Amino acid sequence: MPDRTDRTVSPRRSDATRTAILYAARERFAADGYERATIRAIARDARIDPSMVMRYYGSKEGLFAAAVAVDLKLPDLGAVPRHEVGEALVTHFLDLWESNEVLTALLRVGVTNQAGAERVQDIFRDQLLPVARAVCPDPEQVATRAALSASQLLGLALARYVLRLAPAAALHRREIVAWLAPTVQRYLTAPNP
Repeated sequence: MPDRTDRTVSPRRSDATRTAILYAARERFAADGYERATIRAIARDARIDPSMVMRYYGSKEGLFAAAVAVDLKLPDLGAVPRHEVGEALVTHFLDLWESNEVLTALLRVGVTNQAGAERVQDIFRDQLLPVARAVCPDPEQVATRAALSASQLLGLALARYVLRLAPAAALHRREIVAWLAPTVQRYLTAPNP
């Protein structure tokens, strides 16, 4: 019968293994995209046997879903002065993009693979729509206005963090907020065109 030490070490090893797998998967999906990333390469990067990846996540799709589990932690825009909504959202997204490699991996995979696109759509539906609903003046236009806002935020992220277009990458945060916030503000709160 195992002693207490064996029981406490096993979960720690399990947690460390899962963490290593997820880190390697995020890096590999970001670098190679969903199609080219392989379980073998991810396992090699994590310094484990590929069977361990399958043991914990069941499939490449399961691993991808776990690796790109994203909580955008969007601010409560209902608590933000109405005229500052665009600035708050753009600033928040810049903070996320600059501190979270998962979002870059998700964006890369989302533009090249159906599973990735579906994951982005889920995040949009579950996280961005409720935020837009809080500030949109016309309930029937919430989805459209949220999609337009997402187009700006994702477009910037694609240009700056994935494609690394020099002019976009060279922009200072203050410049990005100054350019992008009024557009996002208009999309979310302006009267119908």
